[in-house]
Amino acid sequence: MPVKLSKRPALRGCAVLAAAVVTLLGLGLPTAQEDDPGLERFYRQHVKWGRCDTLDAPKDLQCGKVTVPLDYADPKAGTLDLALARYRATGDSRGSVLLNFGGPGGGGVDQLAYGGKDFMGLTDGYDVVSFDPRGVGRSSPVSCGEGVEDIPDGTDDSSELGADPRAVLEEIRRTARACAKHSGPVLPYIGTVYASRDMDVMRAALGDDRLNYLGFSYGTRLGAVYAKQFPDRVGRMVLDGVDTLTEPLTEQGVAGAKGQQAALDEFIDWCTEDIACPFGQDARTAREEVVRLVESLDEDPVPTDFGGVFTGQDLVSALSQALYSEEMWPTLERALAALVEDGDTRALQSLAGGGLAVPLRGDHGDLADPEDIPLDNLPAALMAINCADDPDRPTAESITRNLDRWRAEYERASPVFGPYRLTEVLMCYGRPKGTDFIREQVKDLDTPKMLLVGTRGDPATPYRWTVQTAERLGSPAVVLDNRDGGHTGYASSACVQRKVDDFLLYGSLPPNGSSCGQDEDEAR
Repeated sequence: MPVKLSKRPALRGCAVLAAAVVTLLGLGLPTAQEDDPGLERFYRQHVKWGRCDTLDAPKDLQCGKVTVPLDYADPKAGTLDLALARYRATGDSRGSVLLNFGGPGGGGVDQLAYGGKDFMGLTDGYDVVSFDPRGVGRSSPVSCGEGVEDIPDGTDDSSELGADPRAVLEEIRRTARACAKHSGPVLPYIGTVYASRDMDVMRAALGDDRLNYLGFSYGTRLGAVYAKQFPDRVGRMVLDGVDTLTEPLTEQGVAGAKGQQAALDEFIDWCTEDIACPFGQDARTAREEVVRLVESLDEDPVPTDFGGVFTGQDLVSALSQALYSEEMWPTLERALAALVEDGDTRALQSLAGGGLAVPLRGDHGDLADPEDIPLDNLPAALMAINCADDPDRPTAESITRNLDRWRAEYERASPVFGPYRLTEVLMCYGRPKGTDFIREQVKDLDTPKMLLVGTRGDPATPYRWTVQTAERLGSPAVVLDNRDGGHTGYASSACVQRKVDDFLLYGSLPPNGSSCGQDEDEAR
């Protein structure tokens, strides 16, 4: 599920992630083959599983690693170790199913450890496996370090950007060099094209001839790229909460802001029916109070127990995470009440941040220790991957010419989330051109049938993206229409979960265009 960028100074600098110094190699990289010279040793490895050495991780969770080349074009240039975790099959195993929970920037090891109960049905036939992609979690995490100074981002009318855009944007470039220093050698080799190749090495290391895969949100982009790069190695593939493959970041940002605002409006309607709602019982007034709270925290951040500050954009980050599911609404209401009534930011910080890092037992090579995972890894990885995947770049001229129009457009989409999403777009300024492989090549697949799940009320990946992506992928795409709300369908709809499990376990696909009804347990 998408991870949102905080504008807190320690995180905002990381968002630009080495604009002037990263060299991307991804304009449609050739497919790695198991018998390619230099790659054979990676494809011949086998994962050595061991117990995850932590008190609160499930006892039946196993951890391991796989080694991949830093640069597939030059396998001798160095290697990376990627963290893996799995629940073993309880029934007759047909191999593994690989999960990616989205982001980009989200670690799969933690998500599987602490949210794995939703996937236990799949252990009837599979080892259920997830991983930290390169640059994420324990897998060579990217970062911009501590103490990166605040950068004007152009979302505020008082910003210096309008007065002297070139000087300010050059300052962003300078700050980006500090980001490259803290991210290490992985940064030029990050993005979905590389992560897809890593998944093929994982497939081989897990002992599978074909990749069985369940990807959520950003994970659908990753799955689609894999299917294009390795069509003859696609097994049973499910894409839930389907991402766009063609819209530039500018359009994605507006769509995301609109969806998040709709979800926030629904939450406020629900909250104001409760006497405990910290914004009162009038929905219109409550919406205005949320906007004022964000603005107030940006102007005067609240000190936290961890020595930093909690800003309005940190609040936006927490809202973004909690609004993905109605099940989180009571937790969000209590967290907001703690902030408004007591100035206590702890619950909101927990919502805005990532999960706990799972320590691994034994020798796991170059995996990062949990305590060494940077606090800004989530937003750092998000921007590094999104910018690497998008070939468009705003120039100083286009920013100067269009900033007022962009700001107004994003504000119309959402007064809460619009400035936040515009910042994400601007932070790609100055980076080398990203890959055009996804936009230009990922289409007209020649693979077995795959299942695409779109949710009508999804605040992050609008249903139209499911339809557009299905048309783009071609005849293999089978669409399941989830007529409900929330981000993705598998964890919230018994109907969707059953249909997905039936396909992954037994190869039984629903008819193209069939649906799961709102609050219903049966597909129509």
